[in-house]
This record gives sequence, structure tokens and C-alpha cells, in this order.
Amino acid sequence: MPTQVVLASGSPRRLALMRQAGYRFRVEVADVEETNDPALSARQLTEGNAILKAEAISKTFPDAVVIGADTLVFLESEPLGKPGSLDEAKSMLARMVGKTHRVYTGVAILRGNTATQHVFHVITEVTFKELNEEQLTNYLQLINPLDKAGGYAAQEHGEMIIANIDGSYTNVVGLPMDELALYLSDKFDIRPERQDIDC
Repeated sequence: MPTQVVLASGSPRRLALMRQAGYRFRVEVADVEETNDPALSARQLTEGNAILKAEAISKTFPDAVVIGADTLVFLESEPLGKPGSLDEAKSMLARMVGKTHRVYTGVAILRGNTATQHVFHVITEVTFKELNEEQLTNYLQLINPLDKAGGYAAQEHGEMIIANIDGSYTNVVGLPMDELALYLSDKFDIRPERQDIDC
């Protein structure tokens, strides 16, 4: 019997990435309080939150391979989470105009309620174009920025605001699929089925 895979995330972007890659999995949303301690590094924050999410679901599905993930956008040393309003989203984007920021995603893969645990993180550098206020407003009219770290989405009209992505594109979307696939294959013998799966 194949090992069950559980994605401990309600993110539609992570779900879409897993489906596109051809994995058979189910989705269970982890009800946890994420850590936002400014004293912690980007790696500690994203990996720590990924572990929290995976552990919460692994308690219910101890025989499954559970994947938890957390993505944060950092402008210099400041984390930019999900904006609380359109004005805050616009302000976030305005601060990133013409600059390079980093997208960190921490990933935790657990089986046996933490008996087997693999944790890693991926960093991608994203450079924004030089944009004026009208261009930012036009972009924000096309997406919903309130559920996205940093207030933007590379996969939704990203060409309007992004000049360059250095590193994993899927990491910017929310889940570094190349690195995840290696861990799932090497550590858990789980590989994509290369077909669209209904969860």
C-alpha cells in the first residue's frame, strides 16, 4: 500500500504546485499559531513554522508523510508578511520597487509523528522593476494581495512588477518543488504519478 502524503497547508498555490507535479496527496489545514519573533532569523522563522504545521497534522496522521511549509518575504532584514489591507499592500510594494528582496520558504517533512523528520529552507532573490504609483495600482487591481506574503504573486501578472528572479521560481510561489521532490524521493521513496489528481 503506498504511503499517504498530506500537505499541511490551505494555500491554493501550494496545492496547485503539488498537483502540477503529479503527486497524489490530501490537504489538511494546520490550525497553529505561527511564530513571528523578530529576534529569530529568516531560516529559524520559516523552518520553525513549517515544523509547527507538520507536527500538528502528523499527530492525526502518524503513518503519513506530512509536508509543512512557511514562506516569508524579507526586504533587507525586515520580514514582510501578508498585508492587512490594500493600502498596506501598496505600501509594501512601493518599498520594494527597484530593489532586490529575498523569499524564504522553510519546509518540514515528517513521518511517524516526528520519528522521521527532514527540514530545509530555500532562498530566492527577486528584483522588482522601477514602477510608478499608477503601475502599482494597476497591478493590485488584478490580484488579491491580502493572502500573499509581501502583497504580490509571481504567478499572477508577475511580469508587470518583477524584473528578475534568481533561484527557484516555485519557491517564490510558495513551495520549492525541485528540492521537495529530491527529499520525497531520496528519504521517503515518494515520486510523482505524473497525472492530475483530484484530492
